[in-house]
Formats: sequence, structure tokens, C-alpha cells
Amino acid sequence: MNQGQTLFAQIMVVAPHRAFQRCVQRYGGDHRVRRFRCWDQFLAMAFAQLSFRESLRDVEACLRARAEKLYHMGIRSTVSRNTLAVANEQRDWRIYADFAQVLIQDARQLYCDERFGVDLEQTVYALDSTTIDLCLSLFPWAHFRTTKAAIKLHTLLDLRGNIPTFIRMTEGKVQDVRLLDELLPEPGAIYVIDRGYLDFARLHTFTRSHATFVIRAKKNFRFQRRYSAPVDRSTGVVCDQTVVLTFARSADGYPEPLRRIRYKDSETGKTLVFLTNNFTLPALTIAELYRCRWQIELFFKWIKQHLRIKAFYGTSENAVKTQIWIAISTYLLVAILKKRLRLEHSLYTILQILSVTLFEKVPMEQALSTGADTFTRGYNHNQLQLFDL
Repeated sequence: MNQGQTLFAQIMVVAPHRAFQRCVQRYGGDHRVRRFRCWDQFLAMAFAQLSFRESLRDVEACLRARAEKLYHMGIRSTVSRNTLAVANEQRDWRIYADFAQVLIQDARQLYCDERFGVDLEQTVYALDSTTIDLCLSLFPWAHFRTTKAAIKLHTLLDLRGNIPTFIRMTEGKVQDVRLLDELLPEPGAIYVIDRGYLDFARLHTFTRSHATFVIRAKKNFRFQRRYSAPVDRSTGVVCDQTVVLTFARSADGYPEPLRRIRYKDSETGKTLVFLTNNFTLPALTIAELYRCRWQIELFFKWIKQHLRIKAFYGTSENAVKTQIWIAISTYLLVAILKKRLRLEHSLYTILQILSVTLFEKVPMEQALSTGADTFTRGYNHNQLQLFDL
């Protein structure tokens, strides 16, 4: 990369500017805007994510303190908190949602050969949601409970590289299972789904689309056994059965046989029951696939700890969604940069180093190699690495 560029500018080189402008034109984001265009807004908000700014006042103070370097960072206008607040309030959040989809496609191509714990050729997704609590008096539009507001982040995660491929933000009161209506199953792919999405009529859509699902059964699951396959109990698999649903409403929604696998985890001692429409994979592989679902829980924990998506710079729905989508885009940009430069550091390490070196004019590889040595010497080995690509 250009040695004369700031580290922040080197990160933003990864972002396809023409694709961003197409997203802006699609929703008229720069209509009648003379200064502080959508690209300036994106850069300022991405800077806030990378430098862990607490508020728009912090963003304004930091950027104005280094005003002589704003041009070299790609920001062509003076950044003020009022201008940035108005932009977050009024400019359509779908601009940044569409741009995130562009980055998702780029990231998935780079991480398509990554391993995730199970040796399979098929694409494997994990589907789950996380709740972000909000103050009801400040966010009255985010309906959740009588005395509480919240939003839900429904996410479909590609386990090869931990890249989010489908994201929907809804009010906290929206049931998880409704998101299956918006999901278009990919033929041949495997979907590992949280128990909250159990709805047999909706799951039948995966079978009709020739996609595989793996989900945990509920305690009141009623079925009739048709066949039991032999199993090796030393692996933890207790039984491998072919069953049909007996409850009338469930049977009408899913009239075909299902595979029921009972598995005892030797580490925790818990017994888990899985349902799947795949009758070819070994029972132990099905259990291992569900174990890999934990990666989406780590993904949610990681982004909540290292991105600004729990405290917001604005209170309107548009401002909240804008901030979340730009945070996801920032995460994807760093993930793409890591892969293209073949960096061995974790995303956590890269973000920590970048947070204090964004204004430096050194090659990215040099900044990360120098910073990584210092970081490793002072690293607390008792600290758990929650997320490591």
C-alpha cells in the first residue's frame, strides 16, 4: 500500500467507492448536499468505531485536533457533531445496509476456504439473534416490554470465516421464528438453527428447497418412531431414529419423516436431542455441527465488546440502524484487510493496534508487525480470546 497514506486511509482503500456511490444514488443520499456527503459521514462513523469513541462530541474533538490530516484520511469536509447528528438522523440507513451487502460478498469470497471445525464441502450457516437493551424513554419506537425497550439483531452467520450474510434489525418484541419467512434457503447448504426458530411448517421450506437444517427439539416434542439405526455409544450418540410427527398441526406443516438424534455431551454431561432432515451425514457429524453453532454466540459477544452497537450516538430508529450497519461494515473492512494482507493476528489485536495508530503514515504491515510484538509482550495470557479469525 502507499507509504504516504494514513493507516485509516489504507483501511478505506479496501472499500469499493463506486459501489458505495451506487448505493447513495439509489436512495438519493447526496441530493442537494453541498458539503459533508454520505461518504464523509461513513468515514467519520467508521473512525468512531475504529477508535472506540464514546460520543459525537468525542468524534468532533479528535478529528478537529488532527484537522491537517483529514484530507489525507479522505474526509473532505469539517466534521461537527451537529452536522453528523443530522446526517445520522435524516440520511436513509438503507444506503449503509446495501453497502454492507457489497462488503459481505467480497468477504465471503476471501474466506470461502476457511475451516470451521467440521470437514464438509457444503456451506454451513448458523442462525440466531441477540437482543440489545435500550432505554424506553429515549427509544420509544423500539417496543419490547412495558418498562423496557430493545432491538433484536437476527443474523445468519457463514461459519467459514464468521461472516454475517443475512442481518435483520427488528423491535425486541418480534419473535425469532418470524424471520424464517424472510430467509431464502440456499440449495445444498446446511443451516444450524437455534431452538427459538422451531416451527415445522417453516422448516419444511428448507426441505422443499433441498437445504439441510439442524435444530434442537423441545421437551414437549411428540413423535412416533419408525426406525432406529445402530449407533456407537462410545462417541456420545445415544440413538439415531427416523420419526414422524404425531401432533396434528405439526404433522400438517411437516408431513415428511425427520431424523431424531440423541447425544450426550461427555464434557457437560447434558443430553441433547437434535432434529434434522439430513439422513446421510453420520449422527456424530450432526452433533458436531450443532456444537459449531456456538461460534455465532461468540460473534455476538465479540461485536458487543469491540464495536459501538450497545451505546448509540442518536436516538431515532434511522440513527440507530445507520450506526449498526456502519459498525458491521467496519468489521467487514478489517476482516477483508486481514485476509488480503495475509495477517496472522486476530481481529481483536488488529483493532487494538489501529485504535491508537489511525493517523500514522506507515505501511499497514509495518504498523501491525511492530505493534504486535509490543502487544504480545504485554499480553495477559489469562485473557480469553473470544473471537479469532
